[in-house]
Amino acid sequence: MPTDDATYKRRIKAWTMYDWANSAFATTILAAVLPIYYSKVAGATLSSPAKATTYWTLGVSLSLLIAAVLSPILGTISDVMHGKKRFLALFIGIGAIGTGLLVLVDTGDWLLASLLFIFAKLGFNGANVFYDSLLPHVARPEDVDTVSTRGYAMGYLGGGLLLLINVVMIQFLPGNWGPRLSFLSVGLWWALFSIPIFRHVPEPLTASTTLVKGLKAVTTSFQQIWNTIKDIRRFRQLFKYLIAYLIYIDGIGTIISVAAIYGAELGFDSVKLILALLLVQFVGIPFSLIFGRLPNKNAKRRPQFLAFIVFNLIALPLVGILGAHLLPEAVSGKRPIPYETTATAAGQGLYPATDSRVQSTGGWQTNSIPAALLDSETDVSYLISHAPDARLDFTFNGQEVVLLYSTGPDHGLWQVFLDGQPLLDDESKPLVINAHSATRRYDLSETFTAPLSGEHTLSLVNAGADSASQGTVISVHSLEVLPPKPAGSLGIIIGLITLVELLGLAFAALLGQPLFSSIAETIDTRRGILLALLIYAIIAIWGFFLDSVIEFWFLAWMVAVVQGGSQALSRSLFSSMSPASKSGEFFGLFGIMEKFSSFLGPIIFAWAAVTFDSSRPAVLSLILFFIIGGYLLTRVNVAEGRQVAQEEDALVAV
Repeated sequence: MPTDDATYKRRIKAWTMYDWANSAFATTILAAVLPIYYSKVAGATLSSPAKATTYWTLGVSLSLLIAAVLSPILGTISDVMHGKKRFLALFIGIGAIGTGLLVLVDTGDWLLASLLFIFAKLGFNGANVFYDSLLPHVARPEDVDTVSTRGYAMGYLGGGLLLLINVVMIQFLPGNWGPRLSFLSVGLWWALFSIPIFRHVPEPLTASTTLVKGLKAVTTSFQQIWNTIKDIRRFRQLFKYLIAYLIYIDGIGTIISVAAIYGAELGFDSVKLILALLLVQFVGIPFSLIFGRLPNKNAKRRPQFLAFIVFNLIALPLVGILGAHLLPEAVSGKRPIPYETTATAAGQGLYPATDSRVQSTGGWQTNSIPAALLDSETDVSYLISHAPDARLDFTFNGQEVVLLYSTGPDHGLWQVFLDGQPLLDDESKPLVINAHSATRRYDLSETFTAPLSGEHTLSLVNAGADSASQGTVISVHSLEVLPPKPAGSLGIIIGLITLVELLGLAFAALLGQPLFSSIAETIDTRRGILLALLIYAIIAIWGFFLDSVIEFWFLAWMVAVVQGGSQALSRSLFSSMSPASKSGEFFGLFGIMEKFSSFLGPIIFAWAAVTFDSSRPAVLSLILFFIIGGYLLTRVNVAEGRQVAQEEDALVAV
């Protein structure tokens, strides 16, 4: 550990800068851009968007599996070989190059996209193991919490900033060049901002095991892992923590992953959902730093920080719920009553093309599509017609209708009319759907919006073929009347949140010291995590009752309060209980828990959603992860775990 303060600070900045570098992959590649691009562009030649989603999920799962298997092995090898930075460089190279090469992916290149993504995701997961394993060698013991949370804050800032830049590129560059260049930008960003960690963070000098002459590093590493497993009782506190972490981090990850889907199910506008996710990204920066200060006995204003978090814990649900009930619906965005079916119009719901409410003229017939082709449990029926005068009329009570249709080499052009008038596109030209495609594809969707809610008639008319579309077939699966969208005044809602935060700052400044000074002294890293889990439990309960735009935004802000801090403190607590001489091996195990936590929560969430035919009970079910994980965390003797780690390092030093 360096004694020069200037050198020490430079190493801390260099280490945290890597969070800035790699978080661009998490935001642009994993969350925002590539999943959509894979489905709509790279997978455009697959039989359906569902199949594209399946292949994407398989790629994610395969990369997680490979990383989970390799993490402890390579981590241990890095301990033995003094090679943490070398392995870090290797995986950064794999990840950054794989990401940058995604610029080559164009329409139909789903296989290339899958292979490059697997390589990129493997690089991302693998590099994180060696990056995290450097933490106990970079930060002084008293600074581990602060440094870890600073890293997360830098990640939020860097990832969010490049995502904003990429969104602008996608909006203004023609064709597919916006997303393709955004992939290249992530690779370059990742590689460029990784340079400081190699320049200013030295390779740790400690090694858990000395290589015996005649034995290879791999053999020695497997022997070390086996010895650790045999000695598991000695590290029982650390492994108890790993089990607790596996459970509660699964709940945290599930909330993050399903937030947008849950909001969409409740009928919230997709643009507002994206803005809410960006809000979480940037609001998480200061709160990550605040959580990092809570366990630091030398940090100034600890009582004020705790008071500010407690104020948010109480005020955000209170104001959000009261606002939903007391403010006008135009402001609160409370969910309107569903559109009802009338004697003349179909209400909210899904209507197969064969339904009596879908009026067809012009030689229509039912075409049954095999279930295997669409990854469905049963065969799927499409209504098709070759007739040049084929027409569908659908009278509905609502404002938005989703058309589910197919494309193929024999398909043609469809004109779209609303209430007898041509429906106009964004350029004020008559809307025409070109269903001609070299590859037959099913379950494609198009959304049509009426200016006002009420009774309308949507008409689809076969327009035949042109120079670009040689076929004449029109093929429709279903029409769905979407629920009414909550309104909500985003400006007023953000203003209310700002007011709450200003009141919180005033409360913390005036009453933090007299009310929370004694409690703040008891807050250590474990209790900081438990506080975060308490907030997540409230989020799960509140999410069950959520029914308005204002509540969704207040809830998103509440997630931002704890998201970065909970994960950063979890990393630093594990670091403090891990022998520095075995940081590669143990952070490899930590990485396994992170990978396995990505499937249990979503599985339970999906089961609950299917069982109860709603995501509300599924959201509520996540409270079990926080209760069980929190309880197990209280059973961890952190002091004993840290003592064992110190003893292990002392043995290596001897």
